[in-house]
Amino acid sequence: MQRTNRGFRIGAHIVLIIFSLLILVPLLLVVASSLTEEQVLLKNGYSIFPSQVSWEAYKYLFAGNGNIFGAYGISILVTVAGTVLGILMTVFLAYALSIKDLPFRKGMSFYVFFTMLFNGGLIPTYMMYVNVFHIKNTIWALIIPSLLVNAFYIIIARSFFSSNIPEEVLEAARMDGAGQIRILFKVVMPMSLPILATIGLMIGLGYWNNWTNGLYYITDQKLYSIQQLLTEMVRNMQALQSGDFAAANAASVNMPSTAIKMATAVLGVIPIMIAYPFFQKFFVKGIALGAVKG
Repeated sequence: MQRTNRGFRIGAHIVLIIFSLLILVPLLLVVASSLTEEQVLLKNGYSIFPSQVSWEAYKYLFAGNGNIFGAYGISILVTVAGTVLGILMTVFLAYALSIKDLPFRKGMSFYVFFTMLFNGGLIPTYMMYVNVFHIKNTIWALIIPSLLVNAFYIIIARSFFSSNIPEEVLEAARMDGAGQIRILFKVVMPMSLPILATIGLMIGLGYWNNWTNGLYYITDQKLYSIQQLLTEMVRNMQALQSGDFAAANAASVNMPSTAIKMATAVLGVIPIMIAYPFFQKFFVKGIALGAVKG
């Protein structure tokens, strides 16, 4: 029996090492390619160890048209504010739906599930946010649309509350005179850190990686997020290298276009790589517990 368990552990470790390499090697290739001289990259292809290091791609991005540090600030602000608001709104609705004697509970649950399957479409959504809520060229345009409340997160949070918060604990709090708000903040949320961290990580990733809200609703460069700014800079580079622009500007022909694309990916992923280890220990536990049917 011990030999079987040992063999299983060895096999599991080998599989995990292979999967880790499958994830790590492409990341190292992207970083190395962003630091490789363009001509060497085109001649020799991608390599984890660049034969000729060049910082031209990063120089272009940091010296380009746009404040990259300001864009980082906007992305950090939007990610933090959106994640906090998203967690609060998700928890409020999920906790309400986990109360078994809540009036119209089934109808509200169906409404939440319905939003996972159908939406109004891009044009009506755009018209509503711009003409009714007037969020265009405001910081709310990067926070509210599409990301603030997600039905999937509500469902897994509700399942977690129903399956992992003992009813006896809630009943004891009610007998002590606690209301629903106090129970939520003093009892439920402290006992739900794994699922809250998991939902927070997924919401935060959504905010950090999102650039479509900026594309639809932001034209003021002062409100550009890092993803939108990098996308705009890559687009400008491609425009300079095409047609009459390239003929008029010889420098654009020698621009390290491939390395610049790789550098944008590196600049976009670094903050997430720094933040992820702090949430990793909660992630698997939160997903596993939240997936249990309530």
